[in-house]
Amino acid sequence: MKSYVPILALLCSLCFDRAHADSAPLPPIDLQGVREQHVMIPMRDGVRLSAYVYLPEGEGKWPVVFEQRYASLTGSGTRKSSADLARRGYVVAMVNFRGSQQSEGTYVGYRALAWGELKDGYDTCEWLATQPWSTGKVGSFGSSQGGFAQNFLAVTRPPHLICQYMVDTGVSLFQEGYRIGGITRPLRFEAFKSNCRNPDDNAALLREWDQHPNYDAYWRAEDCGLHFDQMNVPCFTIGSWYDFMVQGSILSFQGRKPNATQQLLLGPWLHGRLNKGSKVGDLVYPNNATWPELEHMVRWFDHWLKGVDNGVEKEPAVRYYVMGAVGETNAPGNVWREASDWPPAATETSFYLHEGAVLKDTSPASATSGTSYDCDPLHPMEIPGRSFPGAKDTRAFDQQKEVRTWATEPLTKPLEITGAVQAELWVKSTAPDTDFIVRVSDVYPDGRSILIMDYPLRARYREGFDKQVLLIPGQPAQLKWRIGWTSIILNSGHRLQVTLSSTGAPLYEPNNQTGGKMHTEWMQETQTATHTILHEKEHPSRLLVPIVK
Repeated sequence: MKSYVPILALLCSLCFDRAHADSAPLPPIDLQGVREQHVMIPMRDGVRLSAYVYLPEGEGKWPVVFEQRYASLTGSGTRKSSADLARRGYVVAMVNFRGSQQSEGTYVGYRALAWGELKDGYDTCEWLATQPWSTGKVGSFGSSQGGFAQNFLAVTRPPHLICQYMVDTGVSLFQEGYRIGGITRPLRFEAFKSNCRNPDDNAALLREWDQHPNYDAYWRAEDCGLHFDQMNVPCFTIGSWYDFMVQGSILSFQGRKPNATQQLLLGPWLHGRLNKGSKVGDLVYPNNATWPELEHMVRWFDHWLKGVDNGVEKEPAVRYYVMGAVGETNAPGNVWREASDWPPAATETSFYLHEGAVLKDTSPASATSGTSYDCDPLHPMEIPGRSFPGAKDTRAFDQQKEVRTWATEPLTKPLEITGAVQAELWVKSTAPDTDFIVRVSDVYPDGRSILIMDYPLRARYREGFDKQVLLIPGQPAQLKWRIGWTSIILNSGHRLQVTLSSTGAPLYEPNNQTGGKMHTEWMQETQTATHTILHEKEHPSRLLVPIVK
């Protein structure tokens, strides 16, 4: 590939000449001296990607930092934050995926960023490194889609990539994107046609996913976790407790750690970038929960891209916020801790589901016992929105007809949970397939049930995502999966609660419960069913919780 870099350099002048013919001018906006340019960056197959470049005032060479997205880059907030970063002494490039927005080519999601014939992230990085305003040192940044893109980029190892800064990132698109716990999300991703230059590209991609319901070679080609040994650049990674994708942030840190300097920050926030403040959902944490994301990112880039001796590389490998109750005087928690690795030591403790909606640390003794509810996919229980509603009161969901809860007695002393929380359920169903959504909440003395985490599992994947094993109606089956990561101290008087349901739309699109093939129109045929959560001596259902003494 070394011979390819000069070709990119030769194409650059043509690219700049043609750029402004490909886009209408953006609305005027005060960028305080920063120059904004639209360019079309050439890829190895001749396709050009749309990018907005922000250059500091004056003439010179600067390090370059860039983000890759399929979403629009022309909003005033994106333009202003890009200019703000440019004023810190960086050329900032905001680049759209192939086939999205104004970028040429066929939209294929993240696949063109990977390690196959097309390496759009690699080519973008190397093009930026060879421009006349570039020092040749390049960093990348971004959250969510911009985090996933950085893991793909790191695997391809472009020579000029020096460091990365990821926020709420992902590793496997089967687990953290197109699927969650095996649940398909066609309605969510059907809407992605609005990102495409040609909306038909998105429909074709959805049809392609339909052909690969299991974790197979197709999905392994989009699993960065299989290639950690190739990721050899320093990276600072932020994960948010109230975000199901915190699993990707943690796994990325763990997998990359042997190969280059890695630092991990875990805090009490929702999914997203530039939103790491103290107001989260229904809660207001102390001011120490705020993370100065832009300022710290600049420090990270200053060290790795400019050689500034600011000591950022010597800071703790892991910093995590131990959440506590808010609004309660002298409540334990709401403090930062440091560690050399993740997770810290903890004792796995079982909290068992019992009759009467009770959660206890003792196993059930009943010979036969279970809690049942009905499920009609055409009349699902409701979880509004498309984003995980963390740090919000869940009572509106908990009180719906086909939702069941179990809670401990009020705690007599504080309980710290730090690490991965898992569910182990024994279930019976009258249907060959369904979904189980487990939610974990901190119930305050005033009755508020504040959501800490949730995660679903499609029953047909209980023995692994590489195959489907349908339920035998009426027969007990065991399901075990990780619900999420957290660090929280439940205060005295609070209760730990587990909530269970099989639907929660539109956040989780329903299972038709027929056991049939999963495809974009699979809700045309549905089956109602009754599901039973067993809590008996031979089939104890439980929550596995990491307790720190």
